[in-house]
Amino acid sequence: MRIRALTLDLDDTLWPVLPALERADLELDAYLRQHYPDVARAWPIPAMRALRAQVAQERVDLAHDFTAQRHLTMQRAFAACGLHDAPLDVLWDIYFTARNSVELYADSLPALERITATHPVASLTNGNADLDMIGIRAHFSHHVCARDTGVAKPDPRIFVAAAERLGVVPEEILHVGDDPVLDVVGARDAGLKTAWINRTRVAWPEELGPAPDLDLADMTALADWLEGQER
Repeated sequence: MRIRALTLDLDDTLWPVLPALERADLELDAYLRQHYPDVARAWPIPAMRALRAQVAQERVDLAHDFTAQRHLTMQRAFAACGLHDAPLDVLWDIYFTARNSVELYADSLPALERITATHPVASLTNGNADLDMIGIRAHFSHHVCARDTGVAKPDPRIFVAAAERLGVVPEEILHVGDDPVLDVVGARDAGLKTAWINRTRVAWPEELGPAPDLDLADMTALADWLEGQER
């Protein structure tokens, strides 16, 4: 298997995203309780999450744009309280800063340093991770996200867009990610090779078709495998 470049998922591949998302919700709620108590009372965290899920369900045209979904959620929450001028920039800055305060898995940064010493890597994400805020931009040749591309994983077009940015044909790219559908099935359908970061070591869901080319416990295992191919 010849690999000339990699595409790499971010959330739950390089760091656990749930703690950051929960912290972002808490900090946003704290701001609302201080500055917009009526909104905070009407929309506690569970209700705000349910509203966002409703927005996502209604606006399938925004499935690739989590930022727009969150802006629309806040607009609706404020409007329901009779406020039609929600401070979206402030609210988004609070959420975005907390959302990007992530803690990398212990293996992620050392493995990235090893991998990017020999291969170009493009991040490939559906989410709002900011490589500069997290402090890992230097390890990536390109950043490809659903919002900018207009389609989200597992749509093959986002993988093809990443291949074009890298200047490498899909069959010589290894896509690395934690999600069996978004990462493995999506990349496979686009013609890329696949590496599943399977930290919990669960069995591959057979109903999803062929298993990934690589089933790895963590990023260290990926770096080891790539270095083995170079020998």
